Parts: sequence; C-alpha cells; structure tokens
Amino acid sequence: MLTTRHGVRVLASADLPAFLELAGRDPVVNVFAIHRARTTNLEPRWLGGEMWGRYVDGELVAACHAAANLVPIGASVDDARAFAERAMARRRTASTIVGPQDAVRELWVRVSEQWGPGRDLRWDQRHLAIAGPPAVDPDPEVRVGVRGDLPTLYPACVAMYTEEVGVSPEAGGGADLYRARVAQLVSRAWSFVRYDGDELVFKAEVACATPEAAQVQGVWVPPHRRGEGIATTGMAAVAALVRARIAPTVSLYVNDWNTPARSAYERVGFVETARFATIMY
Repeated sequence: MLTTRHGVRVLASADLPAFLELAGRDPVVNVFAIHRARTTNLEPRWLGGEMWGRYVDGELVAACHAAANLVPIGASVDDARAFAERAMARRRTASTIVGPQDAVRELWVRVSEQWGPGRDLRWDQRHLAIAGPPAVDPDPEVRVGVRGDLPTLYPACVAMYTEEVGVSPEAGGGADLYRARVAQLVSRAWSFVRYDGDELVFKAEVACATPEAAQVQGVWVPPHRRGEGIATTGMAAVAALVRARIAPTVSLYVNDWNTPARSAYERVGFVETARFATIMY
C-alpha cells in the first residue's frame, strides 16, 4: 500500500529485484545503495532504517536509503521533494545527506526547515571512477591489511576520519564500534596499507562493493609525508588491487577544494562521472 499522496512507501525483500533494476541503471554512482540492498535484503532490522521507494503509475522510479545516511537513488527533484516529506514525518536518524548534487540540494532545502541548517555543507564533491589499468606505476609495497596492522592502522583511521569529518569517531563512546568497523574491513581484505619501515605512510579502504563496482574511502597519508607522491602511487596500487580482487570499476568522491587529492587521482587515471554533495549534522 502506498503511504503518501506522493507514492512513497517502505520497500521490503519482495521489492529487491525492482530496486536492483532501478539502482543498476547507474551501478557505479549507486554502489553504496546496491551494496546495502544486497547485504540486507532490504530488511529494516539489517538496514538499521528503511529503504523508501517512489512509485508512479505502479513503477518504481526512485528510491532513498533512510538510515544513518539519507541517500537518494535515481531521484529527480520531484522525487527528492516526496522523500523529504516522508523524512519530515519522522524523527531525524540520519547524520548525513549524501548523493548526487541536485537531489541532495532539494532534500536539504526541504528538511532543513525542520532538521536545522546542518553542521557542514559540502556542495561540490567530484565523483570519480577508474575502469582500466592505472596511468602511473603502482607502488609495489602497498598490500592488503592484516590484523597485525591494527595497532598502527586504527589510529590512522581515527586521524583520517577526524580530519575529514571534523569530529572524532571515538566521540560519545564510539571507539568500540569504530574499532570493530576497521577490524571488519581488514577481515574482508578491504583494507590496504603501505609501510616505510615501522611507519604507516598510506592507507585506504573499500567501503562497499558489488559485482560491478567498489567505492574507496579513507585515503590517508600522514601530514609530514604529504607532497612526496605517496598517495598517487598508493592509489594506483589500490585501484589495481581492487580491480583484480573485488570489482572491475573503482570509484570515490572528493571535495572540490581538496586540490592535492584531486590531482593525485587525476594522475592515477580517475575521471569525473558525477557531482555529489554531502550535508553533515
């Protein structure tokens, strides 16, 4: 049964094929949503929230992941307005709104009246992808992380997150949960590291993956080692390893103002495929 006059309802496991068909129209941009749908079967208890679908004339035309992140999928401006109405009818659980610029902007314009202005607004993020060999030689010392790396890897992950988000992931008693997340990525062989002696000088992780694409996050070089080209050859290695082991296309998104990172990714061979935006609460 449709729950609003705009044709929005909560999707369930029976809707998974229709959702995957919708999101699969852009499997690289929608890799996060596809990964979440495949791993949870759209069950709210596993999603930690809901997946909303918008129907027009009985056809699923857009969706929205509504959990810790509010993520529009295939959403036009009209779809985003309908999802915003649904979001405002309940207590805010999302700490971020993230996805394609136009849909995120429309969501934010609507929900900000009730949710507030947001802590950090990042309107211009470049969504990048590489689907072939890197354009520079990969660093041969980059490898898959192992549990023995955690004593140095975990502090690096905390440093990266704090620098990127502006808040420590350990704030409010979150250390155990974040440590478990880092360990989980290591156990999946989704963590990549590069050491210079005993010093961790580069790390990155795969955040989510499908048979079509993998999304990289958490790219980090310690501040005193930046400017040496470590990120460029390191990301070339990550791209090659991920394409060989996980998925044929590697994606990520980066803030427009982060010129050093954008330059490194461009040298590796990443190309822009979309514009994202992120609103943090």
